[in-house]
Amino acid sequence: MKLSTRDLILAGLFAALTAVSSYISIPIGPVPITLQSLVVILAGLILGSKVGALSQLTYVLLGLVGLPIFSGGSGGLDSIFHHTFGFLLSFIFTAYIVGKITERDKSYKSISIAVIIGTIFIYIIGVPYFYLIFTTYLGKSISFYGALKFACIPFIPGDVAKAIIAILLSKELIKRLPKASVSI
Repeated sequence: MKLSTRDLILAGLFAALTAVSSYISIPIGPVPITLQSLVVILAGLILGSKVGALSQLTYVLLGLVGLPIFSGGSGGLDSIFHHTFGFLLSFIFTAYIVGKITERDKSYKSISIAVIIGTIFIYIIGVPYFYLIFTTYLGKSISFYGALKFACIPFIPGDVAKAIIAILLSKELIKRLPKASVSI
């Protein structure tokens, strides 16, 4: 994959936006409410699959090397054993999937489908990881429904609002910021 300077700048910008959005956090239990999922979805919509995923890979790697850019100001390799790390991993794949769905079609229908699938995909990786860490690594007794109760259900209203914002905002941003060029 050949990346232009513009691609690298935009990937870095979205990695930084994801980091900043992790600090906008409302702790409501084991998983805080942040604006990260909004930025991740926008990365896929605006940057496309490859550069969007690169932006989130950059964010996760910077956190893993120790920069305190994960929610709550955490970072480092031990973050892998935190119950919310699955959500961070999902960001890479979510940006890629959202970007892939909308690379050829930027209609409201395509964007809406991508946003819904991307939001669901965050839960598909995040909730089982949450459950796995809670039950195996932390040794706590929790049912899978309990994991859904803590890591999914309370977030649905906010994710619906973020999805609407992403759909509306992306159409305007796409007009103003032409798609990053990626050559293979």
